[in-house]
Amino acid sequence: MGEPIKVIGIGDDGAAGLLPVYLKWIQESAVLVGGERQLSFFSDYRGEKITVKSGLSDLVSRLSAETGKTVVLASGDPLFYGIGGYLAARLDVEIYPHVSALQLAFARMGESWQDAYVTSVHGRSIKGLAQRIDGRSKVALLTDENNSPQVIADYLLHFGMTEYRAFVAENLEGPDERIGWYSLQEMREGSFSPLNMVILKRDSEPQRRWPLGIPDEEFSQRKPDKGLITKREIRVLTLAQLGLHSHSIVWDIGTCTGSIAIEAGRIAKYGEVYAVEKNEEDLENCRMNSAKFRVDITTLHAKAPNGLDAFPDPDAVFIGGSGGELKELLRLCGQRLRPGGRIVLNAITLENLTEAMGTLKEIGYEASVSMTQISRSKPILAMTRLEGLNPVFIVTASREEEKGSDE
Repeated sequence: MGEPIKVIGIGDDGAAGLLPVYLKWIQESAVLVGGERQLSFFSDYRGEKITVKSGLSDLVSRLSAETGKTVVLASGDPLFYGIGGYLAARLDVEIYPHVSALQLAFARMGESWQDAYVTSVHGRSIKGLAQRIDGRSKVALLTDENNSPQVIADYLLHFGMTEYRAFVAENLEGPDERIGWYSLQEMREGSFSPLNMVILKRDSEPQRRWPLGIPDEEFSQRKPDKGLITKREIRVLTLAQLGLHSHSIVWDIGTCTGSIAIEAGRIAKYGEVYAVEKNEEDLENCRMNSAKFRVDITTLHAKAPNGLDAFPDPDAVFIGGSGGELKELLRLCGQRLRPGGRIVLNAITLENLTEAMGTLKEIGYEASVSMTQISRSKPILAMTRLEGLNPVFIVTASREEEKGSDE
């Protein structure tokens, strides 16, 4: 059995930033692996060079068959959004980290980083970033050419996150290193090197923090026909029945103002929320509410079940409006629901309740029903009376977890 593969972190200052023993290992190796930028620091290397571009599974196959001494070069700390974790899970490796870009950026900034929320939009979608960072005092973002500082600024401004200022660190440790503070407006209009890190620091409090159960009147709603919203009290009960967790994939069918989708997105911060609505005016209100409450959901203008095939399988489905397609929707959602997931619908008519219970039984789901009747206080002269809201049936159906093969 040969020596373990050495995975060595390297900075933008190249060989000059490496310990002498690391340079010795590189010189003695038969194979040197790395990105084009890392390999360019060793133009006089006499062994075989392997450039990492894509297809890490092919690289693992090649390295597993290698018998000579092998060194892999990786940017910064190989275990911080790097190649190190992938290789360590599949090969016999020893990892020697360099100072990460995160550490360098906070050092240039002159601030501690143990209290920072660190995430990456490098090579991944920015979707959902708003609810993940809302309320955090420090946020470190790994960027790329698509999710550049300008794009990040435009995104944050869409969600009204003007309480943040941005520190951008470019080409750290390189000859053209540049650092600076920017307002979001300045960052949106600026020009930056593709190799950068963005740190957001909150320098003021947001205008409003929203609790679970956002007041109904805070949502943009269709005018003059207000009232097409899942009322606050029913909404909270419905969210409880959905059984959401931080990574839930949620469908909101017939979303209207988006009240359920938005509150679900605030719970499932690391998941995904998909909202479908057939009425364009209602969907526009949903989008406005999404920006106001800083929840980045995916919206679709369609009459469900149209369009649902493009969504990933859900952990939770809320049916707020069926458009006369309740039976078909329940069948489709029942097929797509992940193990352990839940379908919840609100019915206000006995006919819809009967159809829902019958269909769920047909597709093999057991369902429970809660009939809720909420009254709100209203002033009457110098006294207070109660005014009842329409009673609502909350129907909940769940899918059992898959059992192991040994059961």
